[in-house]
Amino acid sequence: MFSQIPIILLLGAGLFALDTYLFGGLVAAFKRRAFVHKKGFKISYFIFSAILITGTICSIYFKLPVATRAGFLMVFFVLMVVKVTFLPFVLIDDIRRLIVWLKNRNARPVAIPIAEGGKATIPRSEFLLKAGLITGIVPLAGIGVGIVSGAYDYRVRRQVLYLPNLPKSFNGMTIGQISDVHSGSFYNKKAVERGVELLLKQKPEVIFFTGDLVNKRSDEMYGYQDIFSRVKAPLGVFSTLGNHDYGDYYYDWPSEAAKRKNLDDLKVTHKNMGWDLLLNENRRLKVNGEEIGILGCENWGELTRFPKYGKMEPTVRGTEDLPVKLLLSHDPSHWRAQVLEKYPQIDVMFSGHTHGMQFGVRTEHFQWSPVEYVYKEWAGLYREGDQQLYVNVGYGFLGFPGRVGILPEITIFELRSAADPSLIKA
Repeated sequence: MFSQIPIILLLGAGLFALDTYLFGGLVAAFKRRAFVHKKGFKISYFIFSAILITGTICSIYFKLPVATRAGFLMVFFVLMVVKVTFLPFVLIDDIRRLIVWLKNRNARPVAIPIAEGGKATIPRSEFLLKAGLITGIVPLAGIGVGIVSGAYDYRVRRQVLYLPNLPKSFNGMTIGQISDVHSGSFYNKKAVERGVELLLKQKPEVIFFTGDLVNKRSDEMYGYQDIFSRVKAPLGVFSTLGNHDYGDYYYDWPSEAAKRKNLDDLKVTHKNMGWDLLLNENRRLKVNGEEIGILGCENWGELTRFPKYGKMEPTVRGTEDLPVKLLLSHDPSHWRAQVLEKYPQIDVMFSGHTHGMQFGVRTEHFQWSPVEYVYKEWAGLYREGDQQLYVNVGYGFLGFPGRVGILPEITIFELRSAADPSLIKA
């Protein structure tokens, strides 16, 4: 960490210098408005800048609470889009004014031109900079569009999983995965139902749900249990719990008994929907006399301040003879922190949790989100040695009611009993 101090200081100084430079452009754009010349405005601007820069750097280099890190990174990158868009306009205006100054440095100052009718026109600098601000604000409109359209814009993503030890009876089997429903955030029941219909249309033979059915309380599912009860598959629906399912984010429980009852009620909800909830345990999936293991570990997150409920020893117990083991574990940080090092027998782990921060860019060959500065594995397929991890970016949403660039996901996997040569490192 000490070796990174010069880099941290240089990064902080550079970001603060950028904000200082853009402040000049902001003042020039509104120089005829009294508020930009007030001392309080300037102080507020630079205090906000210092807090945001410090919080963002700490979020990248230090282990702050996940919600704090996500908040700083989200605000920083949204505003950075605005700043980067505004910056060329400020540079162009400064270059223009420098050229004018060089040409007229011996000339008298030019007064604000007067249009016909005696009304003052907008000076070129002010017009250019205001145009830059308007252009910079356009990306913020994209967030508004995401709130309206992205929240329920379900997308099917297909992924082949190559498993050399896969029994022949499972070759070509399809598995569907959804994660992070967060039913307490929904406001459009028909849209949620369309997502379920889209999942069922894919006709997966098995379905996995990898946690966070609710935000805080089990009763958030009362209006949606009938919809998700339709999520069925010929070989079963297997589920596990996420960090939001335990009631740890609700702080008004009258007693510990009430909190325990909430969790018990949520477990009953899984049962009522026909889902096989795996709580540090496993099941054997049998086809034509051949078997693979479906394992479900309770929530275990390296970055969370809440208790780690997951226990891998009982989760894997009794699966020693199975040729393939598929693990459901909500938080992808569990993979690198425990599974890779201590449980090499796990072939694939299926996770969710990150939501892709509901903001970023995701195409077939490229993906980026601020969440990558919090989670090394945050969306899609990862492989290390013979083990794989898939992170689903979620069915629902939490925090702001929408998604920008990182759309709600329904994943369909195809199992193949072969090694993929392109995945083997040289």
